[in-house]
Amino acid sequence: MTKQSSTYQSVKLSENASIKIEDNLVIEAPLQININNEPYTVVMRTPGSDEALIKGLLYAEDICKKNEDFKLSVVKNEENYSTIINVDIKKERLGKGYLNKRTLLSISSCGICGKKELKDLEVTGNTLKNKDTTYLKSFVHTTKHMFLKINSLQKTFKITGGSHACSIFNKNQELLTIQEDIGRHNAVDKCIGDLISNSNLKEAKYMLVSGRVSYEIVSKAFLAKIPFIIAVSACSSLAVDFAKEFGICLIGFSRDDKMTVYANPQFLV
Repeated sequence: MTKQSSTYQSVKLSENASIKIEDNLVIEAPLQININNEPYTVVMRTPGSDEALIKGLLYAEDICKKNEDFKLSVVKNEENYSTIINVDIKKERLGKGYLNKRTLLSISSCGICGKKELKDLEVTGNTLKNKDTTYLKSFVHTTKHMFLKINSLQKTFKITGGSHACSIFNKNQELLTIQEDIGRHNAVDKCIGDLISNSNLKEAKYMLVSGRVSYEIVSKAFLAKIPFIIAVSACSSLAVDFAKEFGICLIGFSRDDKMTVYANPQFLV
């Protein structure tokens, strides 16, 4: 069976204790799909059942409908689960989705799906320099109150129960912006865009998100120079890898009086 989770060292914090633990994170890795040796799209997925994923995706995109028309071959398969798979389909069997030169839209649940090649996923820039390393004695308590503050402002969620939220606070834990959207990545983009419009992006320090954290959210925070990401839910393996590389303090499972720090816990010490 293909490995779908990986063990990471992390620090579990509460208001009274700090414990080093090993936590299992779901693997997030890119799959590049080529059609007739030409890059078509990249999707982020958990490894396993790649053939089924490709067939289902191309069926939904009206590119290839019949099983006998698929001929898949692995072009590249790296140890970090980044994979390139080519699909040979006779030109006369290609559906309208391909003939109309339609490419996958960047859907709300995945901010990078639709890019054509693995190299398009690279984020360039310098590692963040977090100069404020003052120990926040009541960091767990403070984070809890930041979440309580934004919970009362999630109007769409209160009505529908179906939206995600992102909020950004300054170094004094003062709310700068909060935005909601059906897509986690869209909510992040809205927050950053709002701060750009108000010319106060430089004040951003803490990004709080209502769902899980994937690679894309970490890359967005990095480009916006936001050194802390705090999430209610889990973090993916690739999110942790990039947060470590970019110098971002990444925190997951921030609920009640507990949280788990997956990257750069030294920023809290």
